[in-house]
Amino acid sequence: MRLLLTGGAGFIGSHLSEHLLEAGHHVSVLDNLSTGSIHNIAHLKDHPRFSYTIDSVTNEPLLAELIDDADAIFHLAAAVGVKLIVERPVHTIETNVHGTEVVLTHASKKKKLVVIASTSEVYGKSTDVPFREDADVVLGATAKHRWAYACSKLIDEFLALAYWKERQLPVLIVRLFNTVGPRQTGRYGMVLPTFVRQALAGEPITVFGDGTQSRSFTNVGDVAGALVRLVAEPRAIGEVFNIGSREEVRILDLAERVKRLAGSASPIRIIPYDQAYEAGFEDMPRRVPDISKIQGLIGFEPRVTLDEIIRRVIEHVRQH
Repeated sequence: MRLLLTGGAGFIGSHLSEHLLEAGHHVSVLDNLSTGSIHNIAHLKDHPRFSYTIDSVTNEPLLAELIDDADAIFHLAAAVGVKLIVERPVHTIETNVHGTEVVLTHASKKKKLVVIASTSEVYGKSTDVPFREDADVVLGATAKHRWAYACSKLIDEFLALAYWKERQLPVLIVRLFNTVGPRQTGRYGMVLPTFVRQALAGEPITVFGDGTQSRSFTNVGDVAGALVRLVAEPRAIGEVFNIGSREEVRILDLAERVKRLAGSASPIRIIPYDQAYEAGFEDMPRRVPDISKIQGLIGFEPRVTLDEIIRRVIEHVRQH
């Protein structure tokens, strides 16, 4: 297959590119490098089945041409990271909603399959854990900018499924749960690379909130492998899938594990949310997926443990 990856120079996109090339596909990347990096795909530049374009999905003539040449599109381009979302809510909403709109519009003209990368953030403040794809979502007040990202990704999902229902555009949606691994940057508030960098530098490891909030972290290779198999599965069309790990960890415990595995003497510092982000910042106490749906379809099972993920990130940060 010929596959187009928007946001393909990002952390997830670069790993997905590797997996798709290993599977024998042709890969074309479109990225404006706003949050991605050319360094993420530098090792792929000379591959005979790989090409890249530095530009935005909002360049519609270019996007239309790239979609025409593709059999399917992985739409990964988005504003990401809590820090960026809180500081630039207008950018977040416009980037996510409008970017998805133009991709779906042009894909619809040729009925090209679109994989929409959504997020576990869409479950909002729901306490019905583990989160199921058919469960209700519970968002905070519109005055809380923290929920702008979740809302924008929900609109992406509604729009994609509307194109499937009304215009028979083949789409599938994946809700990713804290995908982590080498090449991820802490620049926009990503917790694991931030902890690792702080631990290796001997700086205080900064835990936002009280540290009791829990998350499940998924190896980027496991996620990329699931995406490769989903795009080849006709029964996935028109469906929403969680992709994540059941291994749940409190953020304070994550900081302790990073400190131990890095052999660091860094102190762990608790920083209240209103100091880290903004007054009245809200967060979800737990975020864990029910992955029975994707297991039943493609047999997905996360293979890499959290400790092994942390070791790989530590090694990557030390090398770079």
